[in-house]
Amino acid sequence: MWISALTMITMLIIWLKRLGYLAEVTESTIHDMGKWMFAISFLWTYLYFSQFMLIWYADIPEEVVYFQTRWESYKALMWTVLLVNFAFPMVMLMSRDAKRNFTFLTFVGTIIFIGHYLDIIMIVMPGTVGHHWTGISWMEIGTFLFFLGLFLNVVLRALTKAPLMVKNHPFLQESLHHST
Repeated sequence: MWISALTMITMLIIWLKRLGYLAEVTESTIHDMGKWMFAISFLWTYLYFSQFMLIWYADIPEEVVYFQTRWESYKALMWTVLLVNFAFPMVMLMSRDAKRNFTFLTFVGTIIFIGHYLDIIMIVMPGTVGHHWTGISWMEIGTFLFFLGLFLNVVLRALTKAPLMVKNHPFLQESLHHST
């Protein structure tokens, strides 16, 4: 969830900046957010592989079932999740310019966010419907869009009730002149 939250925060900051609300946000700030997205994608991959390796190496039947079900019935989704959540961010966010381009970072963030939703599907579906799952249906897409809309509604309403920039903070001037 860390990478999903960070990606959503980055895209929200870019969107607010484009609307003219966050004039203080610079390319360096967005570049730092892009570096975090890049780094946490690697952390996610490390944890994903570590879980697989430990379960495989321990060879405890009660635990092996977790990956056995996914390998037998969800192999395409498993590889898609790995590619979208690791290989795609690694290749796309490697360069400095990619992390400073607002449009490109929004595109990559959207793909990462969808990839982590697919990860949640891969975690939940094998334990609930097993091998009867037929693929992503309109129900999953509708649920995703409903909760995304609900989240955006709650967050954007909350943002209208408070100033976006803190006032009289002791480190405000230091953070405004930060650059990477």
